[in-house]
Amino acid sequence: MEVPFFDLKRQYEVLSSRINLSIQEVLESGWFVDGPYVKKFEKGFASFCNTRFAVGVSSGTTAVYLALKALGIGSNDEVITSTNTFIATAEAISLTGAKPVFMDIDEASYNISVEQVSKYIEANCRWHGRTKSYIDGKTKRRLRAILPVHLFGQMAEMKGIMEIANKYGIYVVEDAAQAHGALYKEGEHFKKAGNFGNISAFSFYPSKNLGSYGNGGAVVTDDEGFADKVRMLINHGQMKKYYHHILGWNSKMSGFQGAILNVKLEFLSEWNKNRQVNAMAYNELFKDIEGVIIPQEMDYAGHIYHLYVIRVKNRDELQKYLKNQGIGTGIHYPIPLHMQQAYQHLGYKEGDFPIAEKVSREILSLPMFPELRQEEIAYVAQKVNEFVSARGGKGEK
Repeated sequence: MEVPFFDLKRQYEVLSSRINLSIQEVLESGWFVDGPYVKKFEKGFASFCNTRFAVGVSSGTTAVYLALKALGIGSNDEVITSTNTFIATAEAISLTGAKPVFMDIDEASYNISVEQVSKYIEANCRWHGRTKSYIDGKTKRRLRAILPVHLFGQMAEMKGIMEIANKYGIYVVEDAAQAHGALYKEGEHFKKAGNFGNISAFSFYPSKNLGSYGNGGAVVTDDEGFADKVRMLINHGQMKKYYHHILGWNSKMSGFQGAILNVKLEFLSEWNKNRQVNAMAYNELFKDIEGVIIPQEMDYAGHIYHLYVIRVKNRDELQKYLKNQGIGTGIHYPIPLHMQQAYQHLGYKEGDFPIAEKVSREILSLPMFPELRQEEIAYVAQKVNEFVSARGGKGEK
């Protein structure tokens, strides 16, 4: 049996007539950049996220960058984020001129460790009366924001993060690129990703839970001023044509992507439920397999399983074995950011963040998408079980 890691064709086959019609409408309208289809999507996505504003942009990476720029973050600033994420998160920080400060992760959720963030700030940052901000004693930069990443479809521990942010008067920017519709429990109610921070960023890369047919992203916020700033930044710094208030760039969403996302947004909640069903099927099949650590859904979370990530010893061998059995897999991510060559200049070294380093050697992403069939899930679990059992259950935590 062949089981792809991800299959966009199955989804398109179901939606092809509506997708094709939406593309044809854009062609006939001539609204190829921004325009009514993007505006409709912005309104729909803001409603989905339960936020006041959404601004469609050219990519998820751009969305994180614009969110930071809208807050005025730049040179002489620093932003705390996780070392266990795709480099786009840190790239966006660096491209504003600010310095990314990496943190280790919680081993259960794989998200940024609230405890480590608190310890770092308490040990390194002091109030500076003249600038009315906390200054990092090591870098002499202003601590401006925490940028938590909702990794794999599960939100970071936002209650603790918001408490820290409120205590120190700093911003929170949510990187929700993998968390469209992910939930966080507050008392008897749930809030969606994008509802906690001052501003949040989403990606619509094709493989995301809500994916475009190309690059796309969105910035969401309840703050009208921040939303207006993003709209200027994506349009050469102008709110009115040829009247440029700030320096911006050309980062608008295309009309085609807006139209396609309008169709797909209607199905997002259903697709998320399918992913949850698939994850529960995997969990059931792995529950008695010694040597396989399955994803842990936190008490506060409503996981939407952008990825289904297990941990095993001999990860590379298992990946090769599964490939030979026709099963696609991925590694998200093999090298923590503090160990990437691009960030060697920051002075981090191996051993600085032991949990992230340990996890990076053991994680393996198995096939996960809404149209994944139960027999395919069973086949994947069977082959993982064969590999682990042949090695006497090696892989235990």
